[in-house]
Amino acid sequence: MWCLMPRGQVTSGFFRIQMLVVLGLSVLSALTLGMFTGDSDKLLPPLLPTQMTTALCVLLAVAAFIGSVMWTLERRRAGGWFAMIIAVVSLGVLLLSFPRIGSVTAGAEWLRMLSDVSSAAILGGAMTAMLLGHWYLTAPTMSIDPLNRLTCYFGGAAVLRLLVSTIGLAMAWGSIGDSTHTMWLWLRWTAGIAGPLAVAFMVWRILRYRNTQAATGVLFVGVIVTFIGEMTGSLLYQALWTPL
Repeated sequence: MWCLMPRGQVTSGFFRIQMLVVLGLSVLSALTLGMFTGDSDKLLPPLLPTQMTTALCVLLAVAAFIGSVMWTLERRRAGGWFAMIIAVVSLGVLLLSFPRIGSVTAGAEWLRMLSDVSSAAILGGAMTAMLLGHWYLTAPTMSIDPLNRLTCYFGGAAVLRLLVSTIGLAMAWGSIGDSTHTMWLWLRWTAGIAGPLAVAFMVWRILRYRNTQAATGVLFVGVIVTFIGEMTGSLLYQALWTPL
């Protein structure tokens, strides 16, 4: 989302803080790798070994630290390049470091990878838009166009998430018989699919009146429902091995 948004219209302090957030998350990822054992007989080892994934997380942390320095020094072009590096490396880690599905069709594996990308997009859209909305409190003279663009990207990510989940639901429909799975599925679709779509539309309408504070409040709700939906989707995936 950093790479897509119009960075030239946002003050450098926003990106400096975001780089520090990525620094913390990268260190946390490096420290917690390997906790998921993947003991199901449907899983194969990931394409990236744990040691390589840890090294890439450390690389992300270093890039985020140097990027924060670049944004502090107002080296916006260099800061943008480090944002690109973070996006490419993190996408590679996302797609290659999780255990692969071995006992189902190759189409399900591709759907899982597309699901990971859509999950990252919708979470990134919600979080970045909400934090940018808060940034208008410290930089009220900024153009409203970046928040408008991020809202549209968030809505587009929600549409992608809807399409992927619809395909997954069609594939796993016959496996959903447990009442617990039905409850999770209901929560996943109401909070994680319908919720973000409704939030994106509401924020788009609110921003027509240039009310960034009200839009930020709605985006905060969007972050909550998006996290609820993605966590519920993770539970369903571990139970049915199909992204829903």
